[in-house]
Amino acid sequence: MSKFRKNDGKGTPSISTSALPDIVFMLLFFFMVSTTMRETTMMVQITLPEATEVTKLEKKSLVSYIYVGPPLQQYQGQFGTEPRIQLNDQFANTLDILDFVEAERQARDESERGQIITSLKVDEYTKMGIVTDIKQELRRSAALHINYSTRRAAR
Repeated sequence: MSKFRKNDGKGTPSISTSALPDIVFMLLFFFMVSTTMRETTMMVQITLPEATEVTKLEKKSLVSYIYVGPPLQQYQGQFGTEPRIQLNDQFANTLDILDFVEAERQARDESERGQIITSLKVDEYTKMGIVTDIKQELRRSAALHINYSTRRAAR
């Protein structure tokens, strides 16, 4: 007779899943907090130009964006390949900029209306004529704080 017996009837114990819901909710909460939703659906192709003297904006909630560039492939049949202006989620022309600026002002608190920054995100191969037209319309609408979005040049 042997002193040690084999326990053939017992298997390995199951893995405890009691902490699994806590881990799932912790991951869900993390991704909900850290993820930002895209505000605008891009309809134009933009490759930002490089710049060496770049400063970061402090309060991005005060920024209104005007996008300028050639339409994406799916819109080229309808709008062509020439650079177009995109305001929010639609194509526009320079005459629509006045209404856009006024709508952006009305969407902000009264104390923030004088601090609104209009940021131009312009494709690097876009001719300056359309940018000059946009700047003229921004002057007419009294939106004088203009920012040009760029990417930092590699050093």
